[in-house]
Amino acid sequence: MEVIVAKSAGFCFGVKRAVDSVYSEIENSEKTIYTYGPIIHNEQVVKDLENKGVRVINEKKEIEAVDKGTVIIRSHGVSKEICDMIDEQNLRIVDATCPFVKKIHNIVREESEKGKKIVIIGNDNHPEVEGIKGWVFGDAIVINSDTDIEKLERFKDLSLCIVSQTTFNYKKFKYLVEIIDKKGYDINVVNTICNATHVRQVEAKEIASRVDAMIVIGGKSSSNTQKLYDICKNECDNTYYIQTVKDLNLCNVESLKSIGITAGASTPKNIIEEVVLNVRDEF
Repeated sequence: MEVIVAKSAGFCFGVKRAVDSVYSEIENSEKTIYTYGPIIHNEQVVKDLENKGVRVINEKKEIEAVDKGTVIIRSHGVSKEICDMIDEQNLRIVDATCPFVKKIHNIVREESEKGKKIVIIGNDNHPEVEGIKGWVFGDAIVINSDTDIEKLERFKDLSLCIVSQTTFNYKKFKYLVEIIDKKGYDINVVNTICNATHVRQVEAKEIASRVDAMIVIGGKSSSNTQKLYDICKNECDNTYYIQTVKDLNLCNVESLKSIGITAGASTPKNIIEEVVLNVRDEF
């Protein structure tokens, strides 16, 4: 059986930087370490950090209960309000926000201060989008589908600045922007989809289009992994979304001549290797 592993599978730059920053703090700091939200969307990594004493803060009120220690900002970033609250508690901050996400924070802050209405194409409930909204002067509009574009009607006379969640599907982003443009809005579009995300999606699509089965590895709450799964499923009916090798249960194994494997940006190398070895050994 042919096994094709995506070259782009696994940690992206921003995720690796965030995870490395936590392990560095564990080794070099005697202070209690917290992360605001899970450092990345991978349950195995978060569990390992918890076993090493790292605590996760999930709500504003939990910040108020902390009087000493180090708080690490997750790769997805957080709102300005959260940053200010941590600072007001006189806690040490380690900002592990992905630089590409930080760039979006600066764009929306500057453009909204100029009077432009900020439009974010992405998932409104995703922590990255929550963080981006928190750097906007005023309210932002989040769009995830063509029906959401109706939200823009009452801002017809305003200039719009359109950005994207870094892990959003590029094809869908382009489609939504084209609809907004055709409706005659005054728009300034900044494509803030991370290039690593685009490369990963293109490669996954290409592999899935030529294999009998496709395996996508990543955390259940990982947005970019879910998008990879959707892309692969569209190309290959036998697409499986797993977190670890324990979830692997391929159907009709005897008839499979080729299997493709890719993984989300928050999936550690060791988990990918375990799946690859298992597939090669068992099938």
